Amino acid sequence: MENTIENIKKFRKTKYACYFSYLAMASAFSLPPMLFITFREMYGISYTLLGSLVAINFCTQLCIDLIFSFFSKKFNIHACVKIMPLLTTLGLLVYALIPTFFPNVAYLGFVIGTIMFSVASGFSEALLSPLVAALPSDNPERDMSALHSLYGYGVLMVVVVSTLFLKLFGTENWMYLTIFWALLPLICFVLYNIVPLPEMNLSHSGASSSKGSQKFGLALCVMCIFLGSCAENTMTNWISGYMETALNIPKTVGDILGMALFAVLLALTRTLYAKYGKNIIKVLFLGMLGAAICYLVVGFCSNIVISLIACVFVGICTSMLWPGTLIMMEEKFPNIGVAAYALMAAGGDFGASIAPQAMGIVVDTVSASSWAAELGSQLSMTSEQIGMKAGMLFSAIFPILGTFLVLYISKYFKKRA
Repeated sequence: MENTIENIKKFRKTKYACYFSYLAMASAFSLPPMLFITFREMYGISYTLLGSLVAINFCTQLCIDLIFSFFSKKFNIHACVKIMPLLTTLGLLVYALIPTFFPNVAYLGFVIGTIMFSVASGFSEALLSPLVAALPSDNPERDMSALHSLYGYGVLMVVVVSTLFLKLFGTENWMYLTIFWALLPLICFVLYNIVPLPEMNLSHSGASSSKGSQKFGLALCVMCIFLGSCAENTMTNWISGYMETALNIPKTVGDILGMALFAVLLALTRTLYAKYGKNIIKVLFLGMLGAAICYLVVGFCSNIVISLIACVFVGICTSMLWPGTLIMMEEKFPNIGVAAYALMAAGGDFGASIAPQAMGIVVDTVSASSWAAELGSQLSMTSEQIGMKAGMLFSAIFPILGTFLVLYISKYFKKRA
């Protein structure tokens, strides 16, 4: 598609619809974990079952990503884009209404609702990036970075509004909050049905390069987005609990200073790259290296302020690891198809699903060990605090490996050029 002024103007509203859609989808990602304690108190659901909802979420998204990776040509892509936000709305409504009217089967409602909006989230990750990439633009990197920055702003919006709502109206009215967030993707459904949608390449192939070389290059990109997602999502999922348990910061303060500030810095960094950024491989290297240093500081440092700053700075360091890898892929493989974007989303979702769970296993294992109790008594810390520190040190493995991977990627593409 030619990047003429007429074409850019023609699809401007489409780009804004994509932006609003990414913003709205944040509710499906960030709202449910904020309600887990409420669900435990109101419906008696165990932590294990609540944790299973997270696994169901990411596994469903991963399945959708893989299906698109191999069978993208079988789908009507425009129909999938249009129905995606409607499915999010229906999923959130099921999530809210079944437990409200049938509290005896509340968990079943949560599972069904989670599967529905997770399918929509999988569509979102597989389709929104290639959709924006297919739009005519005078600065594609800016558009891609701006798209992904809106996720951070969306998380911030959900955290702040939801915290205020639950504080003012009580946690027992959580279902009305969920219904409110279900309205945003409904607006997206209307927008997608009134704006023009561009044609998208459904194949794996790029404009040039041999088949074997391209497959290896794409494999490197998938591994990069996997490690970047591990680095980002481990802290996203654990920052609130770490601050409350390891740093003894009250939950409300920890959510604002931790989750919300993390999301702000992540979004602002992506916004700044959209305006001023260049040399994406260097940005990826510095991001991986910075995240590794921050995780090591969090794991080793006993100072509360320094640990808090290091936790939040992971948001800056990891902000471009997911969208930056997509930008790198687009640079190295022009005209890449929807299938490749879906494969990248699968790599990112796989990292988001296993890395936080792996840290949880490390925390539980170390906390239950005798040496953690002994070390804790020497450092005036509890076994759980030692476990949290060990979990953060373990999680540093992902950005450390990512740092070496990006160095290799840089050399590989220089030779290939």
